[in-house]
Formats: sequence, C-alpha cells, structure tokens
Amino acid sequence: MRLLLHLATGLLAAGVGSSAAANPFPDADLANGRKIHFESKCAACHEEKTGRDAGFIYLRDERKVKSIFDLKRYVSLCNSELRLGLFPEDERDVAAFVNQQWYKLKE
Repeated sequence: MRLLLHLATGLLAAGVGSSAAANPFPDADLANGRKIHFESKCAACHEEKTGRDAGFIYLRDERKVKSIFDLKRYVSLCNSELRLGLFPEDERDVAAFVNQQWYKLKE
C-alpha cells in the first residue's frame, strides 16, 4: 500500500496527474489562436451564422463539438472551407484558444 501511494505521489509530482491531462494543447500559443480567431473569418462567420456574438456558437445546447477530437476536426474543416491557409500549428492554436475560452474540454 505504501509503495502504491509513493508511486502515485511520484507520478503527480512528475506531472502525470490531472494537471497534465487537463491541458490537451500544452504546446499551443493561445495569443496566436486568439488573433487568428478574431482577425480571420472565424468570429465573423460564427456571428453571421447565428446572428449573435462569436462565442454563442460554442455555448449553444445543440453544439456539435463534444470532444477534443471534434474540436480539432471542426477547426480543420473551417480552415479548409474558408480557405484560410492555416498551418497545422495555427489550427492547434485556434483549437486551444476556443477550448480555453469556451469549451473547457479536458481530453
């Protein structure tokens, strides 16, 4: 029992606990994600689709994004459909910003 407790304490101290799992985008640049979201067509498109502020689309009851996988998929889809020309790391940054700002998904 003591060994198990010691191992668990060691894993948490090494960052293998809830804090490491809480951020699904540890290498993301949130400032870049925010900039892209508001300076590209993301926010304007969401406002046009809903007739409300850009964040409403993320918070509505019938939202399509239920997981990190969904979030990444939809950011990539928007990038393709709007022909934004974002690099994979930009898509990651946008997904991280949107998640941090509205979704709060863990994994």
